[in-house]
Amino acid sequence: MYKTDLEIAQEAKLLKIDKVAEKIGIEEDDLEYYGKYKAKLNLDLLKKNQDKKDGKLILVTAINPTKAGEGKSTTTVGLGDGLNRLGKKTVIALREPSLGPVFGLKGGAAGGGYAQVVPMEDLNLHFTGDMHAITTANNLISACIDNHIHQGNELNLDIERITWKRCLDMNDRTLRQIEVGLGPKANGVERKDGFNITVASEVMAVLCLSTSLMDLKERLSNMLIGYNLEGKPVFVKDLKIEGALAMIMKDAIKPNLVQTLENNPAIVHGGPFANIAHGCNSILATKLALKLGDYVVTEAGFGADLGAEKFLDIKCRFGNLKPSAVVIVATIRALKQHGGIEFENLKEENVQAMLDGCANLAKHIDTVKQFKLPYIVAINEFATDTQAEVEALQAWCREQGHPMSLSQVWAKGGEGALDLAQQLVGICEQENEFAPLYDVNESIEAKIERIAKCVYGADGVDFTEEAAEQIKIYNELGWNKTPICMAKCQTSLTDNAKIYGAPKGFRITVRELRPSIGAGFIVALTGNVMTMPGLPKHPAALDMDIDEDGHIVGLF
Repeated sequence: MYKTDLEIAQEAKLLKIDKVAEKIGIEEDDLEYYGKYKAKLNLDLLKKNQDKKDGKLILVTAINPTKAGEGKSTTTVGLGDGLNRLGKKTVIALREPSLGPVFGLKGGAAGGGYAQVVPMEDLNLHFTGDMHAITTANNLISACIDNHIHQGNELNLDIERITWKRCLDMNDRTLRQIEVGLGPKANGVERKDGFNITVASEVMAVLCLSTSLMDLKERLSNMLIGYNLEGKPVFVKDLKIEGALAMIMKDAIKPNLVQTLENNPAIVHGGPFANIAHGCNSILATKLALKLGDYVVTEAGFGADLGAEKFLDIKCRFGNLKPSAVVIVATIRALKQHGGIEFENLKEENVQAMLDGCANLAKHIDTVKQFKLPYIVAINEFATDTQAEVEALQAWCREQGHPMSLSQVWAKGGEGALDLAQQLVGICEQENEFAPLYDVNESIEAKIERIAKCVYGADGVDFTEEAAEQIKIYNELGWNKTPICMAKCQTSLTDNAKIYGAPKGFRITVRELRPSIGAGFIVALTGNVMTMPGLPKHPAALDMDIDEDGHIVGLF
């Protein structure tokens, strides 16, 4: 009988956070304690260490996710522990979990098995309050917009063209479209509105792309809230509340320090979804980790078609980051699902289906190659994997010339990543010619087509009339010279979530564009991807409980 992730985490022997900080040269004066095992890191740390040489940056990505599981965060944590076991001073940099998937279907973001970040319950439940600060800042904007209209609308806001939405860190489909201001005149002006999940808020994107508190305030001020009756854009700075917003975010901008089960440092900060946002932890956290460690292992959400593409085209561009290597995680279970096997039958041995599913892995490898980066395939072992399946996948990698390692971090922690870690040390010494996929000065259409064709394998892109009209407006406003953040379903290379593998002969449909001027990119919504998810028929919340002693059960 296997222990649950929660049971393993609850049995962990944690170091007090100041002892974890000591391992990477952080003094107590630079810590702001949130209990015994969590701390915020002062922003002055980056300035104190600015003359230090950056460590090697390793990105962990994966194939398209399925219900079978891939284990990207688990691999990230286990690899970090493995590198530390080799005597390499290594820091892990992760995103913060959203309460939406915690109580929904996907789960948390602390890793799994014996490769976890702890305290696991804290990380998945509120943590240091960053998500609440983002939600509050976002909704202060909404409150000020509606109050401004109610108090006379000096900015002549067109209530039919207010683009800013409220947000909540929960999966709640009923809030996708709402009406506000109903009832007496004292309740404000009636208009249509809606909610995004907090991790899709532009405030989250701004937090993760800011390099200082003042940069954060400047970016917040430049966020678009809508258009006036003359069709001109209106920004947060026109409401004159950027100072209040930055004040709300003054602690949230500070990275959080925790530890792995093996008591190694992990900086966890920011958490934008990769299917509807840019899917990477904060630039501040990554840059700080690079100064404090000789190696930094970070991850980007979902498959390489989403998280890795945005990490390399958006985050690395804005943060002037150069990765040394990429780890592409695959599981035999997920490959079998990409090869046409139903979820219920994945425990049964099926070598041919797995090999058919390798087409998906091959496409993600191709994507990483297009960014001119060295890589290694990490085969994340599951207990249900058979020897024949493992040997067949290893043979496929060898035949195709792909470096690979069997990763056993779920069962063995850092010990299960020693081979992967050893290989990566060598790979990181290779010189690479990393470059983003496109030039930001290309047209919006050209950049989207480049991503669709090169990363997804699509034949081309179709723009709806609404999207075409939006592009025309953005060109006139000078918003066309920015990176593109593609909002697309995560389970498929296409914009149809039900199509697995590596299909050919398909096109991507862009139905809508949303300008994130503060963040510095344009979001392109494809297919029917939603910016406010819903709960499944059996939400994870139904299996959770707490007793009178505060002992939690059912949290994974």
